[in-house]
Amino acid sequence: MPRILLTQAIHPQAQARLAEQGDVIVAPNTSPDVLRACAIGCEVVMVRAQLPDDIFDAAASLIGAVRHGAGVDMIPIAAATARGVLVANVPGVNGSTVAEHVLRSVLQLARHTAPMTLRLRERSAGWAKARAFADAGFELAGRTLGLVGFGHVGREIARLCGTGLSMTVLAHTRSPLAPDETIARRVPLLELLAQSDFVVLACPLTDETRGLIGAAELAVMKRGAYLVNVARGPVVQEAPLIEALQSGRLAGAALDVFDAIPLRDDHPFWGMENVLITPHVAGITEDSMLRMGHAAVLAVAHLLRGEVPPNCINPQAVPGFLGRFESRYR
Repeated sequence: MPRILLTQAIHPQAQARLAEQGDVIVAPNTSPDVLRACAIGCEVVMVRAQLPDDIFDAAASLIGAVRHGAGVDMIPIAAATARGVLVANVPGVNGSTVAEHVLRSVLQLARHTAPMTLRLRERSAGWAKARAFADAGFELAGRTLGLVGFGHVGREIARLCGTGLSMTVLAHTRSPLAPDETIARRVPLLELLAQSDFVVLACPLTDETRGLIGAAELAVMKRGAYLVNVARGPVVQEAPLIEALQSGRLAGAALDVFDAIPLRDDHPFWGMENVLITPHVAGITEDSMLRMGHAAVLAVAHLLRGEVPPNCINPQAVPGFLGRFESRYR
């Protein structure tokens, strides 16, 4: 039977379905050396952690890599293409999950929930201090939310915040909005930054978006605005963001992704009451894990049959993939 490597376990129901396709191996950890060793002899790797750049050299048996999610920055795509390895993802299946996380974050920031909770834990001495944060809270109706990225996630955030909360929604995206888009208005990046009370990063990490938000862009944002990052850590230049938060130029941030994870113990973010920190879980619930798992298993099934999976990222590798598959299984 073919061998399938999981960089991390997936939803049990999906993993049981995957076991019908072949022998499933779950890596004991996600260190580069372990992933290289585990991948040797495997036909497909399902990706939930960063792959080593040379994994397709180390494991020449691989014919496919399936991202358990949307962002494919964890996979060395150029190296895969050169080796005739097809790469696929499962976009859109956790759009509503991420959007609900953003909605929660925006509400918490607007009502100062984090520092209020910290004061309450001081018991009776902190009760009055906690209540005082309510005076600086604000309602979201009529406020402006700017979306950097308007894919599945961005559109779902726009629906929840625009329709559900009566917020004005701006979008910065490479592609024109759909003709029937009635919630968001497409604007240039600097205009979005200058007008938004909340800037939400929901774009993929690419060469164009790496370091997209730096000191100059943060300086354009409204004084007292908030930044929410559910994209990837390197979309924001971390040092200028820390300075903007410490200086009070930004009122706060909700960060689900970082330059390096886990966040080191002495990182300045830990000492900032106006920063909400989550461990890269915006897109993870039991529901979304099941949806992502089933979609990823379907992609694996296509690969093991010698077929191009849905949402193939590198179709230019198809001839090499088909040639390798035919030579291996004929």
